[in-house]
Amino acid sequence: MQIQWYPGHMHKASKQIKENLPNVDVIIEVLDARIPYSSTNPMLATLRGDKPCIKVLNKSDLADPVMTERWQHCLEQEQGVKSLAISCQQPATLKQLLQLCRQLFPAKAKSVKGIHAMIVGIPNVGKSTLINILANRTIAKTGNEPAITKAQQRINLGDGIVLSDTPGVLWPNIENRNSGYRLATTGAIKETAMQNDDVAHFAAEYLLSAYPDNLQQRYSLAQIPGTEQELLELIGRKRGCLRSGGRVDMEKASKLLLTELRAGNLGRITLETPQMMEREQEETRRIQAEKVAKRAARKARRSPKG
Repeated sequence: MQIQWYPGHMHKASKQIKENLPNVDVIIEVLDARIPYSSTNPMLATLRGDKPCIKVLNKSDLADPVMTERWQHCLEQEQGVKSLAISCQQPATLKQLLQLCRQLFPAKAKSVKGIHAMIVGIPNVGKSTLINILANRTIAKTGNEPAITKAQQRINLGDGIVLSDTPGVLWPNIENRNSGYRLATTGAIKETAMQNDDVAHFAAEYLLSAYPDNLQQRYSLAQIPGTEQELLELIGRKRGCLRSGGRVDMEKASKLLLTELRAGNLGRITLETPQMMEREQEETRRIQAEKVAKRAARKARRSPKG
């Protein structure tokens, strides 16, 4: 599934980020702890250059804690990157973010100018909620739908830190098909951009492989089904997602699984691992190389022969 969902304000936001970076001391990139790789915007790595970056794994209360530790270790291998695992449901964890900013720039924190931080992130990773908690007042709009914030804001957090907020930015073309599915699974992409049953089949296949015990406990399964289709049919029957004649309403069953997964009702689940991402990155590079080769071949065929 290759998703192209790039509202006009996101293109504008990317330009604003690039223009404002020279005035920024540190970038705070908010990620979804359940999908740290897929919720990273690769454009930001290019834009920030050698600017210090704090990668915040938000919603860590929904993610597998063992996997979160592995991801933090992986992310901090990049030059100039620090990481924090937090949850907006546990506001006390957010204090670590401000403390880390002050540790990175102790002199600026005490100066008149203060520390200028820019907070970025793709839609629906909890960026606006995080800002409101840090500011101790409602500044940024929040909602369960992605793409709520549509303009940059500057917020004085006190204690020597000024924060520039940006709209959530997805990159123009999500090349890794599995990343597209994971973004859809967590709700980072509007439901109008994909089919629930398609996404639910992807999620069910992964859960059967990585978290079968969670499924068995949540849905009181006597045994683990062999396929994602069987799993969704079992869930549909157990939860009364039925059509006339006793047939399972797969759309309702799919929606139910995704809703419960997003809410954490299936337990603390991470949808990707660093090892998986290495394999998928290699596969994506191979596919892109093949596309380049095909375009070059077509161009060569169209060119007049000398």
